[in-house]
Amino acid sequence: MKLSDRLQKVKPSSTMAMNSRVIELKASGRDVVGFAAGEPDFPTWDNVCEAAHQSIRNGEFKYTPVGGTSEMRHAITVKLARDNALDYSQAEVMASCGGKHTLYNAMQALLSDGDEVVIPGPYWVSYPDMVALSGGVPRVLPASEKNGFLLSAAELEAALTPATRMVILNSPSNPTGACYDEAGLRELGAVLERHDCVVLCDDVYEFVRYDGGRPPHLLTMFPSLRERTVVANSVSKTYAMTGWRVGYCAAPANVIKAMLTLQGQMTSNPSSIAQAAAVEALTGPQSALAPMIEEFGRRRSYVCERFNAIDGLSVSPPGGAFYVFVNARDAFQRADVDNGDDFALAMLDGASVGVVGGNDFGSSDHFRVSYATSMEQLSKGLDAIENWLGGL
Repeated sequence: MKLSDRLQKVKPSSTMAMNSRVIELKASGRDVVGFAAGEPDFPTWDNVCEAAHQSIRNGEFKYTPVGGTSEMRHAITVKLARDNALDYSQAEVMASCGGKHTLYNAMQALLSDGDEVVIPGPYWVSYPDMVALSGGVPRVLPASEKNGFLLSAAELEAALTPATRMVILNSPSNPTGACYDEAGLRELGAVLERHDCVVLCDDVYEFVRYDGGRPPHLLTMFPSLRERTVVANSVSKTYAMTGWRVGYCAAPANVIKAMLTLQGQMTSNPSSIAQAAAVEALTGPQSALAPMIEEFGRRRSYVCERFNAIDGLSVSPPGGAFYVFVNARDAFQRADVDNGDDFALAMLDGASVGVVGGNDFGSSDHFRVSYATSMEQLSKGLDAIENWLGGL
């Protein structure tokens, strides 16, 4: 059967592919350490699970409005006001079936054929493919590793042209963990304020930072950008709810209306039970978050120290998220490879450790490791990597 031409524009997610391969190998009986999946290893909070149980007991099994229940949309506005000092009405917010769905909805609603989208690199693997599926043209703007994978205002200014329709900002970032501080955001915001383009803020890792605080949101510093900005987020990373599949966003009411039309023809509403859980996550006690971030910080320090002690590998401590983007260029010759993807495959074969090659993140010199797993698994996997590479 002939497949759609649009499929020629995209490829499978490399992170999902490697994670699936690790799962397959484990199921076959092989002892494999998986560092591919980008999800917290912590359980969803008890109060959030109880909210889902109560929703089931209440018989809340029916369709909801496409963009979420009134309670869900209210919870989104509460979260944005409490955490980001952003005032949105229910007509300006919606829920979707995960953060990825939210981003895809936004691109489908805002991009037309030929629209250029500036994507700071290294980048999350799905951005360019989503842009392409939406008819847009991805324009990767590489950020230097020497600058912590952070863009300067001058670099952003030089990349923007009259053809630029959208700029994606992801801080903290997947895969590098790069975080903009207030000064850095102000510099980028001043550039964006001068250019008439849409800003897509992917805030999914906003709380996973290790510098002791969060800068003000871009829109609180530059309210003038509000009418051309989409703020996208999810309960997945902050609340260890990856499998619940609830994302959400805030945007001008006409953009939300367009996204609702699209979602209504694709998936309709997110799960009613998952929405009840997400309401509790967003509006309930937040005290369980700090210990999780503290543990991620402890793992980050350990992983960076271990990788920097392995000959041929190096990493700069990330400012946020729960990934390290490891530079393996000096080890390629020993592994008889010439790029990060092949290095990852060689590592899986030789060390039984699953990582994600950096090619689809925008850098063939690197591979990504998720440290959202136990210290026991981190120690076991790093020992295996060190022994494998040392024996080449």
